[in-house]
Amino acid sequence: MPQTTEAIAAAQEPKSSRSPRIHRAWFVAAVTFVTITGAAAFRSLPGLLIDPLHQEFGWSRGTIGAAVSVNLALYGLTAPFAAALMDRFGIRRVVAVALTVIAVGSGLTVWMTTAWQLMLCWGLLVGLGSGSMALAFAATVTNRWFTTRRGLVSGILTAASASGQLIFLPLLSWMVETYDWRPAAVTVSLTALAVVPFVWLLLRDHPADVGQKPYGAEEFVPKPEPVTGAARRTVTVLLSAVRTGPFWLLAGTFAICGASTNGLIQTHFVPAAHDHGMPVTAAASLLAVIGVFDVAGTIASGWFTDRFEPRRLLAVYYALRGISLLFLPMLLAPSVHPPMIFFIVFYGLDWVATVPPTLALCREHYGEDSAIVFGWVLASHQVGAALVAFLGGVARDVFGSYDMVWYASGALCAAAALMALVIRQRAAVPVAVAA
Repeated sequence: MPQTTEAIAAAQEPKSSRSPRIHRAWFVAAVTFVTITGAAAFRSLPGLLIDPLHQEFGWSRGTIGAAVSVNLALYGLTAPFAAALMDRFGIRRVVAVALTVIAVGSGLTVWMTTAWQLMLCWGLLVGLGSGSMALAFAATVTNRWFTTRRGLVSGILTAASASGQLIFLPLLSWMVETYDWRPAAVTVSLTALAVVPFVWLLLRDHPADVGQKPYGAEEFVPKPEPVTGAARRTVTVLLSAVRTGPFWLLAGTFAICGASTNGLIQTHFVPAAHDHGMPVTAAASLLAVIGVFDVAGTIASGWFTDRFEPRRLLAVYYALRGISLLFLPMLLAPSVHPPMIFFIVFYGLDWVATVPPTLALCREHYGEDSAIVFGWVLASHQVGAALVAFLGGVARDVFGSYDMVWYASGALCAAAALMALVIRQRAAVPVAVAA
């Protein structure tokens, strides 16, 4: 006779009622944080490569920006499928393979001689690998291991990418400036490889694997059976979500978020500052400082998300970001001065503070499928980033400066603030998935 769900849960639940002092969920969150931090090394490199590749190969900034845009677009478009693959094959397997692909793609760039090879290695391979462990990875871990404190945990895991930027940006910029861009690419490859055994040995897919309840849960949750048809499920969830208004508003605001962070500042801030006479190492150090305050801002945003209405938080974040971008052209100079430091601190606090409230709104509207829906929302984030990474390089080639890009991005952030306020508040409604 087939076992009932209750019987399976009873068999899986540990016999001892004694709870450990520190819940295993926090260890899993710590492993996830370290993993994302290590993989974030490659995210620090593209903005440092624009000038060196332009000087060595003669490629236009638009061409190099196109490769970065492919990377950013795939980073987003892969994420929803990766979330479904994690349901099918487990978190450990998907993340371990993703890190290996990143290592291969970054390592192969040292032998490239033509632009299409940059597109293949840095655009395709690194884009696919990074997308498989994007923020949808953090969302999956949060949803499986935590019932309470989800806002705080999502903020902490989101800050992991900024921590990686903080650790690796100064090192990579020093390598590029002192030696060449190739040692920096090899460093990224080796870092990704070094994280693989760490993930395989320490990460666990579900609380039931270690006989525990999710953190904050009242009852034991049995591990679900692997979900087959990952690609079909991912597309089915998308087709259901696109029929709802909140999805388009979340996707639109997050596209602007990506355009004004990964696409704009992370890709073009260093070359833009260098245009004004600032040394590359100084500009990269400023980006690293953004990472410092990004950690604090994202964790604080997670704390706020547990206590305040998410859509109002989003409106405030986007409005403040837009205002700061309008002032940036006046702040760029050959040296670092107090107004620029104020901008860096301010922008750092707001960098990915948008993620915890966006995740909360996805959970509110789409329930159990929220990780996959957030993966599609993240895809829009990266499409926005990809467009600005490319168009920013084209604008620099055409106008000779980045001023137009800063002003246009500031206006887009104002539009995102208004869009966030339009998102209606409602009870969680899971997206129906066809059997």
